[in-house]
Amino acid sequence: QVQLVESGGGLVQPGGSLRLSCAASGSIFSIYAMAWYRQAPGKQRELVALINRVGSTNYADSVKGRFTISRDNAKNTVNLQMNSLKPEDTAVYYCNADIYHRLGAPRNDYWGQGTQVTVSS
Repeated sequence: QVQLVESGGGLVQPGGSLRLSCAASGSIFSIYAMAWYRQAPGKQRELVALINRVGSTNYADSVKGRFTISRDNAKNTVNLQMNSLKPEDTAVYYCNADIYHRLGAPRNDYWGQGTQVTVSS
């Protein structure tokens, strides 16, 4: 019904920048919230940043001031600009979206396949 496709991961040196993008497609009436999560080896998946439809944002304390989340409601996309990257930011990053398939229906939660971000010298 819905696909979330991420792009933009890769290898970067400490202090560098990366921009992740996620595009949602399929049976979409509207998207409530879009978010980025990450999961490092041996750790639980954690929320990195979230943005709702009107642009209100929430960030994990560990990324505040370094990461910026943005979205384009017309294109059903969400981006994560990551600056001043640290080795501890290394993880698989997942896009998440709460989607309405039609007016009045409950929201459904979708995940992307994940994109690897590695911060290393």
